[in-house]
Amino acid sequence: MERSRYRQDRGLTTRMVTSMFLIGLLYVVLVGVLLAVLGHFWVVIVIVVGALFVAQFWFSDKIAAFGMGAREVTPEQAPELHAAVDRLCALADMPKPRVAVARGDMPNAFATGRGRRSSLLCVTTGLLRRLEPQELEGVLAHEMSHVAHRDVAVMTIASFLGVLAGVITRVALFSGLTRSASNAGPAGLLILLVPLVSAVVYVIGFLLTRLLSRYRELAADRAAAQLTGRPSALASALTKVDGQMARIPTRDLRRAEPYNAFFFVPAFASKNSLGHLFASHPTLEQRLEQLARISAEMGRP
Repeated sequence: MERSRYRQDRGLTTRMVTSMFLIGLLYVVLVGVLLAVLGHFWVVIVIVVGALFVAQFWFSDKIAAFGMGAREVTPEQAPELHAAVDRLCALADMPKPRVAVARGDMPNAFATGRGRRSSLLCVTTGLLRRLEPQELEGVLAHEMSHVAHRDVAVMTIASFLGVLAGVITRVALFSGLTRSASNAGPAGLLILLVPLVSAVVYVIGFLLTRLLSRYRELAADRAAAQLTGRPSALASALTKVDGQMARIPTRDLRRAEPYNAFFFVPAFASKNSLGHLFASHPTLEQRLEQLARISAEMGRP
């Protein structure tokens, strides 16, 4: 397996393994219920959703790039950006990702791709315009940590169960299955288990993937700070980007919201405690506190 100089994160690995185990267990429960109630009919649903999953997994970089209007740039077109990526690749001893720029005032960045050799690193023009070189390097190191730890591939796989359960729930609700089942006596009650179990599986799977997503963001911050040796620069970038989000028109943030899980900082971040439970990112305060601890451990001001 390819390795890089990004430090191995045992906490991230443990959480990934635990989450995947629990999600796999939920998958077994869901399939068991479907098999018992619907026989082999459920296979059709799994095949359709599986095809969508393969397409998402294989073309995630192209889908995200297209959605954000990103365009790959050459070293001649963006020399400073490529130079920063080259430095980090040499420092981390990992293959260079494709580099792209998305035009837009929203300051953000994301990395996607199913593996290190098929990854895409994208920044917005709004981010390039606002950050100092060391701050930009911290953001790039954060995103490259996602590539090194194969976060995109893991999150795509982890989210598959939720997608499957969500599709089954919608099919059951909108196909008239629940209405016909309610009039079918005891057998109908058994059929009603399908949307009920699917809905429960969807909620639990969603919460597990969100919990994993929040931790992977903290892990990427930690890995970037340790690789560059400048946690304060990353903290400065976080503070600056988060503060600038309030100045971006709401319609632009809404357009970018579907890609929140990819972003360095989410386009929308809930301020209430219940919202944090469903958030893809930890709070700004949590991220800054962690970087402050790392800075103290390094003996940096």
